[in-house]
Amino acid sequence: MSGTLTSIKPRIGFAGVGWIGKSRMQAINNHHLAEMAAAADPDAAVTEQLKQEMPGLQTYSTFEAMLESELEGIVIATPSALHAGQALAALKKGKAVFCQKPLGRNEQETAKVMETARRRDLLLGVDFSYRYTQAVEQVKQTIASGELGKIYGIHLTFHNAYGPDKPWYRDADLSGGGCLMDLGIHLVDLLYWVLDSPQITDLHGRLFHQGKPLNKDLRHVEDYASVQLTLNDDTAVQLSCSWNLPAGKDAIIEAAFYGENGGAAFRNVNGSFYDFIAEKYSGTSAEILAEPPDDWGGRGALLWAEKLAEGNKFDSPAAVYTEVAGALDLIYQNCS
Repeated sequence: MSGTLTSIKPRIGFAGVGWIGKSRMQAINNHHLAEMAAAADPDAAVTEQLKQEMPGLQTYSTFEAMLESELEGIVIATPSALHAGQALAALKKGKAVFCQKPLGRNEQETAKVMETARRRDLLLGVDFSYRYTQAVEQVKQTIASGELGKIYGIHLTFHNAYGPDKPWYRDADLSGGGCLMDLGIHLVDLLYWVLDSPQITDLHGRLFHQGKPLNKDLRHVEDYASVQLTLNDDTAVQLSCSWNLPAGKDAIIEAAFYGENGGAAFRNVNGSFYDFIAEKYSGTSAEILAEPPDDWGGRGALLWAEKLAEGNKFDSPAAVYTEVAGALDLIYQNCS
């Protein structure tokens, strides 16, 4: 991180302080980038514990009550159905926003938040955390250098052997979708992030629920997805993701890019959710570009907090958030 910070730290509030929300709070606090001013969570035991850990923190039982306090920014880590509405409410109050993915359950919700942030010139960030790993950065730089030549094949994979632990993830109205919305969205973000916003020209695929093709008329979400995409330069993309897959390990996470002159991949190590390696391939040889350790979990929140301290302005590269949401809409509309 770089830049000259203002002498007065921005005051930040946190909506939802479960595991993810609290970890983002701790990351920002540990780097002294902002004042941890407020937190809102319906679980009184959670907020009471926070007050003991962080004396002076003002806590609230509702997001709406916290929104009335004097804050420059809000970090949102609540269930997905609340994200767009809470982000809009915060932006309309003049507060910058950093939100867990997805920013919206579809392109329409996401675009509305984006337009509000742009119109009010307020900083907006979404926690697509994998793009901030050293491994992804190395893969992105390698492809951008041109040394791999034209990329013609991409494999994107995210299998989670456990699946979500909250019931709302499996409710289409609350989540916006199943494993594609939960895990596949990270893969689509990496596609757009690494290749600088390509266009999808064709796609087909299948969605499954408990081993059977998903019937769109039923109120189920997918727990396995297999999708084939074609990009505007004829690049072929294979995307697969799942919950509760019997894969013999905790997780399989990979984004592999194959070009005319070589390949490069980002992948997890030994089934880990936290350790990642980047490699560059030439024929049968592999060169390590990045490897653990890498403290990447809160890096997106830290970069957002630093930008907030530097001026709280809309960040034009955020436009990719709408593109990712649009790609997810296309997949859901064209897969059965």
